[in-house]
Amino acid sequence: RRIMSVSAFLTHFEELGIAAIANDITEIRLLQQDLVKAKEQAEQSSRAKSEFLSRMSHEMRTPMNAIIGMASIARQADNLEKKNYCLNKIDDASTHLLGVINDILDMSKIEASKFELSTTDFVFEKMLMRIVNVVNFRVDEKNQNLLINLDPNVPYSVVADEQRLAQVIANLLSNAVKFTPEKGTVTLDVNLLEQEGELLTLKIDVTDTGIGITEEQKERLFEPFEQADGGIARKFGGTGLGLSISRSIVEMMDGEIWAENAEPQGSRFSFTVKMLKGRHLPNELHKNIDWSTVRILAVDDAPEVLEYFQEFADSVGLDCTVAKDGFEACEILKNNQGNPFNVIFTDWRMEGMDGIELTRRIKTDFDAKLVVIMISAARWSDIKDDAEAAGVDKFLAKPLFSSQILDCITEGLSSRHLKNEPDEKAEDETDRFKGYRLLVAEDVDINREILEALLEHTGVEMHFAENGQQAFDLFRQNPRFYDMIFMDIHMPEIDGYEATRLIRKLDLHEAQNIPIVAMTANVFKEDVERCLAAGMDDHVGKPVNIAEVIEKMDRYLRGHL
Repeated sequence: RRIMSVSAFLTHFEELGIAAIANDITEIRLLQQDLVKAKEQAEQSSRAKSEFLSRMSHEMRTPMNAIIGMASIARQADNLEKKNYCLNKIDDASTHLLGVINDILDMSKIEASKFELSTTDFVFEKMLMRIVNVVNFRVDEKNQNLLINLDPNVPYSVVADEQRLAQVIANLLSNAVKFTPEKGTVTLDVNLLEQEGELLTLKIDVTDTGIGITEEQKERLFEPFEQADGGIARKFGGTGLGLSISRSIVEMMDGEIWAENAEPQGSRFSFTVKMLKGRHLPNELHKNIDWSTVRILAVDDAPEVLEYFQEFADSVGLDCTVAKDGFEACEILKNNQGNPFNVIFTDWRMEGMDGIELTRRIKTDFDAKLVVIMISAARWSDIKDDAEAAGVDKFLAKPLFSSQILDCITEGLSSRHLKNEPDEKAEDETDRFKGYRLLVAEDVDINREILEALLEHTGVEMHFAENGQQAFDLFRQNPRFYDMIFMDIHMPEIDGYEATRLIRKLDLHEAQNIPIVAMTANVFKEDVERCLAAGMDDHVGKPVNIAEVIEKMDRYLRGHL
């Protein structure tokens, strides 16, 4: 029995050894599988980065080729039309190139963990308007419909990083426009998902009627250095960084982002973000107007636009009638002559009878004083002459925003005819800053030349300093002469930071109060903060956006904003 026990023990020990060896083999195999998987992931990442570098070379060289080539053609062109054509192409290529550079810089900051948010209190609808101004040209170029649906429960102003939130929305809208065919529809929906006290959760959807996305593409869309597939990259271009950067921004705002196919066609990109309710309050409805008696007629062949007008009218409490084309509008006007409309909104591009012909008939067959407002995604300059000749009183760009519609109606109900009513937004910028003196510290000749040419029509008197020391000396010699300073940062002698500190140290009232705005290619958050810490009041990035420059001059010279 003792021998049997020893034998059983040895058998049992042998079984344990075999089991241990089997476990070791299993672990080794699992480890090998992990190593193979890690190797494949590393190779895939390496391939993605190589493809990305190749794509970046293409994305940067293509617009550079256009810029250099069109500049050469423009120099040889002997007529103004061809020169303007070249300049427009250079402008498009330059904007594209700047976008590529910005994407690369943002991705570099994300990978270095230096990507930060900077919150401000801003008006949400105005941010959307600025984004729309950027994408509207492409929308009109492809004859698409761009619709904006802003939940009325979304507060008038919010506290968040306006620039980064706008960057995400603009990226999604630009992609939707890019991947949607001509005459397609792109829709932006903004909804208040949840509110706990001052904390808001917004859900933003961008839906298109474009090419859609596959399940495999969904998994790769938000990865850095990736695009849906190589064919899309070749056909549509792009850095492949926009969605990855957008995901980083959304996650920093305590949200999430995802993509799905839309019914019956296209795709929908959605994201949520958290922010605080702002303190700015909207302008109240004009109290001298009895809005319950106001009647408007909206004419458009897009059902979504007519639905938007009706929802807007319901929210304000005014009477809105809609017509799907010019013929129906004329019939409605004919049947309502005893109860006339106050304002008519008509689309420009409609089948059968366009908005210009409809306006002409309204003015001749019904009432020459009836206010007609033309709405279109086209640029006003493209249709201005024909529209004004027909009697159009005002132009309203698509997509529509409730505040703009309200402004148009308020102006239309004023005592004066709209055509003679001053429009502050459309104010002629000629001599806008006449009588003001501007000191510009900039060491690069071409930058001085560009700024001088861009601001020439505003009437501002400009004086230039070629380095920081000269800027300081000019101000110290005549501190009451200048009304505002634009200060470059990287300059010889002394830089913009030191020049600003020297000015602020002067024991003069003017030195403490003159507005100093940085004008520099240093555009990161820490760069802006360093400018403010040196004593500057604001910041403008290079390449210079003239609209932003004029906005700063408005703010600090005329106090409009």
